[in-house]
Amino acid sequence: MSIDRHVGARLRLRRTQLGMTQQQMAEAIGVTYQQGHKYEKGINRIAAGRLWYIAEAMGCDVNYFFQGLDSGGKGVKAAQQDRQLLELARTYARLTSKQKHMVSNLVHALDDAND
Repeated sequence: MSIDRHVGARLRLRRTQLGMTQQQMAEAIGVTYQQGHKYEKGINRIAAGRLWYIAEAMGCDVNYFFQGLDSGGKGVKAAQQDRQLLELARTYARLTSKQKHMVSNLVHALDDAND
């Protein structure tokens, strides 16, 4: 995993944690939507000065973007799982009681199928 992709994955995780859309993030860090998307994918490298500005705009320390880098890519997978869990929790919270019950039954059925 390249450093640029790792930093991009951490940027995406932070955006998700803050509940921001890609457009909102782009505006907050002073780039176009397309550029923000390329940063998140690791397609475009983020210069040191820009990363400092992004950290301030996203309310975190610059070191945040490098956390888990020395774990051989496991940090990015954990970040992706964290993002998925956040998205799942937000979606679940919007469901009706009946839908939540149905989701619970589905999860239990899937778990039983693993046994």
